[in-house]
Amino acid sequence: MPRPFTPKVITANDLLEGDVIYFTAQDTWTRDLSEAELITDEAEAQLRLLEAEMQNIKIVGAYLADAKAGPNGPEPTHFREEFRRTGPSNYFHGKQEADANV
Repeated sequence: MPRPFTPKVITANDLLEGDVIYFTAQDTWTRDLSEAELITDEAEAQLRLLEAEMQNIKIVGAYLADAKAGPNGPEPTHFREEFRRTGPSNYFHGKQEADANV
């Protein structure tokens, strides 16, 4: 038996800057998840994903991500999406030694 459909948002990366972006109901992209379109119908989700993917001169890697309705708009339901929306983890990782034989 298939799993029941859960609400989704469409997310991708900005082609030029690499930022995480979300598809809106107005067929535009935003960096703010709370402005994303929350899609509650499976067939509509697939159609909207196709529409988003057609904007491939602006975006790369569009996909449907699980989300839920929150008080200020969609919210992620999975750790991966929460991590993506907070931005890159480019903090200092300690000394990176280069290979002297290269």
